[in-house]
Amino acid sequence: MTELPDPRQARTFRFVACDYARGEAVLRYAFDDGPELVERLRFPGAPVPDGAHAQAFRRALRLLHLLAGVSYYKAGATPELAIEGAGVDGATLDLLRAVYTHGLAEFAYRNGLDLRGRMHWQVQTAAAVAAPALGLPARTLVPIGGGKDSLVAIEALRTIGAECTAAWVGNSPLIAACAARTGLPELNIERTLAPELFAYNRMGAWNGHVPVTAVNSAILACAAILYGHDSIAFANERSASSATLEYDGQQVNHQWSKGWDFERDFARLVRRTVASDLHYCSLLRPYAELAITRTFAKLPQYFEVFSSCNRNFRILGPQPSDRWCGQCPKCHFVFLALAPFLPKPRLLAIFGRNLLDDDTQSAGFDALLEYRDHKPFECVGEGAEARAAMAALARRPEWREDALVARFRSEILAQLDAGALALEPWLTPQGAHGVPARLRAALDFLRA
Repeated sequence: MTELPDPRQARTFRFVACDYARGEAVLRYAFDDGPELVERLRFPGAPVPDGAHAQAFRRALRLLHLLAGVSYYKAGATPELAIEGAGVDGATLDLLRAVYTHGLAEFAYRNGLDLRGRMHWQVQTAAAVAAPALGLPARTLVPIGGGKDSLVAIEALRTIGAECTAAWVGNSPLIAACAARTGLPELNIERTLAPELFAYNRMGAWNGHVPVTAVNSAILACAAILYGHDSIAFANERSASSATLEYDGQQVNHQWSKGWDFERDFARLVRRTVASDLHYCSLLRPYAELAITRTFAKLPQYFEVFSSCNRNFRILGPQPSDRWCGQCPKCHFVFLALAPFLPKPRLLAIFGRNLLDDDTQSAGFDALLEYRDHKPFECVGEGAEARAAMAALARRPEWREDALVARFRSEILAQLDAGALALEPWLTPQGAHGVPARLRAALDFLRA
């Protein structure tokens, strides 16, 4: 590979083109007149779309091209973004502005950047054209990530007899093991990032968190058209809409593209511009993390295969310690959230250790409780629900003497509002959701 120019010195990030042939989508980008950054996605065994389906797929692919560019744009964070080729309607441009601003808020915060007002979009405006209904089959793509939430969503859909496909992007063996355990048909889409992105990172380009759920949502919209599914049901909870912190007047949310604002706007855009009968939602949106973990505690068939640990996510081994590092925020939160709903020996068997009886873990749990620190930049629940879970353990004989629970009782509990520590409000559905009528009865699975 020839020496690359520093993308931070570029003026313009270009959305060059996107193409599709024989099951492979190709997305092309560039900084100024530099080398093209080429991303490839493989849709295995995909049928060839024709007629209205082919037109809808091209519209979905264009949307994917525009959203997936966020992975490359961040390397330079250029002031200009140029969309080449066909024009873009106002609603699509509004979504792009939101994704590239709010979805990159954590990236900007960590790199000392302010993206508000920085990005200028060079586009040809186009009138919105209403998308037709395609007569898509009543089948649901369920994105599966290896953790508890998507498994709960799958079992909820199973109770209403919904025809589902477990879908994931990438080559994680852990996710593959979870998908196999569900017994559902599987769809594994391969995504290969442009190698120049990693070279840019080694050069010291801007780097950090991107709203990957937004990208995966667009990938699955393409897949729904190709393979014939009328719905995409993620498993994002209402806690995902809560900001990690507020900085300089801006909310910074690690989970922004898992939140309600993105879901609502993306779902509306897909129905308007891709296919009017393609529904995108999060099945678990009305529920908090604690309600989801309570339900997951009743699904022992998945205890040996699931993991939410980011550090060890790619390791597939026979022992619980292979799936849980026991040190990261995800391990801390899942342990704490499951503790009120599982027998203690069963929880310790899953993790291979007692994270709440380890003084060295205090800082990590303090962050979850938002005690002396803000919530971690991770996909974890709200500080208030973490405090409710810890308060419940503080009342239970089998937990109350463990080191961190005892510390909570002696040092933290008196500083909290006792009226805000009940578990029950976190177990009740509330708030807006976009679950289509055909799938709505599955929500009852989490009420039991």
